[in-house]
Amino acid sequence: MNQILVSEKLYITPELKRKKRMYKIDFFISVFLVCILFSYYIYAEYDKNKNEAISKEILSNLNFENNIVDDTTIKFANNSIVVILNTEDPFEVIYSEPVEEDTGDNINWLETASGTRYYAVATVNIPKIDCTYPVILGSNPDNAEELEELLKISPCKFWGPNPNEVGNFCIVGHNYRSDKFFSHVPDLSIGDKIEIKDINGQTIIYKIYDKYVVQPDDVSCTSQRTNGLKEVTLITCTDDSKLRVIVKAREDI
Repeated sequence: MNQILVSEKLYITPELKRKKRMYKIDFFISVFLVCILFSYYIYAEYDKNKNEAISKEILSNLNFENNIVDDTTIKFANNSIVVILNTEDPFEVIYSEPVEEDTGDNINWLETASGTRYYAVATVNIPKIDCTYPVILGSNPDNAEELEELLKISPCKFWGPNPNEVGNFCIVGHNYRSDKFFSHVPDLSIGDKIEIKDINGQTIIYKIYDKYVVQPDDVSCTSQRTNGLKEVTLITCTDDSKLRVIVKAREDI
């Protein structure tokens, strides 16, 4: 009997007690971290749903007759463009400054909660993936922070001429890996249709003729060499956010 008691006392040593306390501390820290991550996930989903609602509200209230600008085409210098889109970190956008833009008082400006001004230049509708959104543009396209904020609301005009004009109208949108924004653009195939409605109320149907993946610093998709044709380019990220999905469409004549 004494041998059993001695063995038990030897088994529960101060070192084992210390380890037991550490295990408890580690357990509570793990639970705390899980709660923090779960709270972050809930907030992120709430934020995405809120921005989706804003985009749909813009779409439902669009009246292009009150949003008419002149025929000035927004032109950009042919410099490097890097667009990094992912679902974990904020967007990072680096691009060159526009040469000219019409910022007259006849534009129907909207504002974000932080005061960023923007307006809708078109709507994009992709029937195959049930994707319909306004295409928006900020009041200061050379401001990267502004574009970062607007990309959270809706797809944005990124490059090229005005919608439905000769040239390559480039639209960039976030891939949330859900049913929001351009998440299903990577699922499109050659032959699928893209509908663009411009500020004059004209709708042109474009047919996808190419789809590929590029490195983040490959900007060849924004080329304006379209042989006098009207084209649309959709840009989003892959599901792992490491590459860019490029979908190119041409007016379906």
